Amino acid sequence: MCGIVGYIGPHQAGSILVEGLKRLEYRGYDSAGLATMESNELRVIKRVGRVSELAKATALLKPQGNIGISHTRWATHGGVTEPNIHPHVSNDGRLALVHNGVIENFDAIKRFLLSRDYTFRSETDTEVLTNLLEYHYAKEDQAQGWLGLVNALRKTLLHVEGTYGLVILCQDFPDRLLATRKGSPLLIGVGDNEHVVASDVSAFIGRTRNVVYLQDGEVADVRANELNLTSAEAAVIAPIVNEVTWNAEDAEMGDYDHFMLKEIFEQPEALKNAMRGRFSADESTTVFGGLNLSPADLRGIKRIHLLSCGTGWHACLVAEHLIERYARIPVEVDYASEFRYRNVPLDPATLFIVISQSGETIDTLSAMREAKRKGFNVLAICNTVGSSIAREADGGIYQHAGPEIGVASTKAFTSQVLIAAMLAIHLGRLRDLSYAEGAALVKALKRVPELVEQTLKQAEKIKVVAEVFAHHPDFLFLGRMDLFPIALEGALKLKEISYIHAEGYPAAEMKHGPIALISKDCPSLVIAPRGELLNKVISSMQEVKARGGPIIALTNEGTELPAGLADATLIIPECDDIVLPLLATIPLQLFSYYVACARGCDVDKPRNLAKAVTVE
Repeated sequence: MCGIVGYIGPHQAGSILVEGLKRLEYRGYDSAGLATMESNELRVIKRVGRVSELAKATALLKPQGNIGISHTRWATHGGVTEPNIHPHVSNDGRLALVHNGVIENFDAIKRFLLSRDYTFRSETDTEVLTNLLEYHYAKEDQAQGWLGLVNALRKTLLHVEGTYGLVILCQDFPDRLLATRKGSPLLIGVGDNEHVVASDVSAFIGRTRNVVYLQDGEVADVRANELNLTSAEAAVIAPIVNEVTWNAEDAEMGDYDHFMLKEIFEQPEALKNAMRGRFSADESTTVFGGLNLSPADLRGIKRIHLLSCGTGWHACLVAEHLIERYARIPVEVDYASEFRYRNVPLDPATLFIVISQSGETIDTLSAMREAKRKGFNVLAICNTVGSSIAREADGGIYQHAGPEIGVASTKAFTSQVLIAAMLAIHLGRLRDLSYAEGAALVKALKRVPELVEQTLKQAEKIKVVAEVFAHHPDFLFLGRMDLFPIALEGALKLKEISYIHAEGYPAAEMKHGPIALISKDCPSLVIAPRGELLNKVISSMQEVKARGGPIIALTNEGTELPAGLADATLIIPECDDIVLPLLATIPLQLFSYYVACARGCDVDKPRNLAKAVTVE
């Protein structure tokens, strides 16, 4: 959500800033702007709409200078208008600032500044922050130079409630950027006599793979050939440079029409990466190197509490079924956004697990911090090395799915589901799961990439079905047990990228209310694999059919459904129960993608959505 790019170095900043913002478009935004320094004067360009509009303006206006800041805005305070676009400039014109996050007490600060004759051109909380910084900077002894600006920033932030990732450009210091963060990601790419400050490594991966991750409260003095960090208490910190393990080509679309389609087809490799090196020598269990809990600690767990948001929450629901079935540990799942506001009775022997692809989801990060504050161990399943959640968790499991650019999660979700299955086996083998059972489950998991590849070969058939049903305004997705979360995920994907109203339900619950929605204009996509509940699911399908509702059935190869019951059928290969939820996800991803394409939707940049939600 929103994107920040700042640059200082030997090259023209304008084109580098625009290129960085293009790489962050997947995060979700509605407008974009930049500011550069020319002959010690700030020059600002803003445009509503896509980064392409800012790029056109930048090419036309040709801003000069080797230092600048830029931003893609996702509106929170104030509408999508040019005055509300970042960067914001202070009343005296000396400071420009870009900001990710939310200043919760901005209204009180604004009233204070209005009483001191400050004026405002926008409705944003960010402009309030910019002018508060000016207020404190004006009170500093100007003889202090750069230290005066840093002191002013620290004093400003003492009055701020909320979250922020900030990059500041000051007319008085044309050779430096000032950056800090609290609760919103910010990192610094270290290049050849240049630095790039950004909210995501994708912004600069084509320029450098060396990165410094800022911690909350740290303040960065960023120059072309020098980087100095100080802590919240103003103590000097030696920057720790990490190396990004993926390259720019991994974040390119290649020959695919959309990132989402590319990432759907990358799933076999992503799933192989999730499993690599994580099976025991005798292949009877899974092993993880980063849990930081001993076997005795894990055997002592009496309850597991899973926290996530959106697609990750659906992965938690699948994990609940898998862990309870194979490890026999009671599991509770909470929306991360709700957990820290509830007074939840918690067993002292509870293990918390959070799931976040980006590692920066503010609700999940806040929930994790609340669990840690209460003294619980928290593990993270995360895809982003160096992210806030990955750094702050007590231990965890990296997904190794590679960069996921499409806003609608695909390979990250199936990777999370696979890791949940692996974790269920790991915990089960520490308890009652036998060697033979563990070995059989490991064998089933190792077949997953092959089974996904087989399923992906059905893409053209799924496309035909999707185009037939693309005109319907409503959809129901129905599944039972651990396939109910997959129904939820299928409905979410359809909503996200095609804007069709869709709901997921347990198939048996359909008759307890949602059946009222059934009509010829509301198809039901029913997950109906072979198994002990197949006849129950068929009964639900017959209830839909009796009321004139079209049915798309998702089932295993060779499963016989009553003749004429399904109007269309999506097929997955035969597989073990432990991998069925993962495999059933693939056709739903393809179905949603092809429906969105048939409707002419912008698949990779769905309206109102952001890839990483970094504001509460």
